[in-house]
Amino acid sequence: MKVALQDNKGKKIGDVELSSDMFGVVPNTHALHLVVRMQRAEGRAGTAATKTRSDVRGGGCKPWRQKGTGRARAGTIRSPLWKGGGTTFGPSPRDYSFKVPKKVRRLAFRSALSAAASEERILVLEDLTLEPPSTRACVEILDNLKLEGNIMVVVLKDDLNVQKSFRNIAGVETYFPSEINTYDILRFDKLLFFKGALDVLQGDGGNEASA
Repeated sequence: MKVALQDNKGKKIGDVELSSDMFGVVPNTHALHLVVRMQRAEGRAGTAATKTRSDVRGGGCKPWRQKGTGRARAGTIRSPLWKGGGTTFGPSPRDYSFKVPKKVRRLAFRSALSAAASEERILVLEDLTLEPPSTRACVEILDNLKLEGNIMVVVLKDDLNVQKSFRNIAGVETYFPSEINTYDILRFDKLLFFKGALDVLQGDGGNEASA
């Protein structure tokens, strides 16, 4: 599969061959589902907590005698049935994370990239040098490419000025090739790769791809 290589004016200057192993597989929706669930679960704090009747302060004595009052039997004012009492079956701190086999993560990563390629959400831009950083120049590049919505920009680790310039733009997030993951690929409208970053990714430089 080939995708156009564009300059910062939005003009096509050549073609880039996308690896069939990474961008040409049949997307596996089940693997995508498992990996996205895994990544979302790892982001959960798991700190929700409630107090049971044994955790609530007070209620150490029986509120009235067992018989003879005409009222229902009660052993503590901290019963879950009473106002100010404990909670029954409430949440407690827990770890929501779970593991998915490496082969499944690898398949999901390539499925996400292949789906993005088939949906024409991938763009490749010639490598850019900015001295000093310039957000205005990057805004012009996105305008020339007619990109809108949420955009992932993938740059090389050495291109710190390019990264700093793009990350100031609303709706744009910058990544290094090793930081890309399945969930992020799916949640962005467009994936803008600089040529050098794409070469690193296709050389198994991606986090999920090399897992």
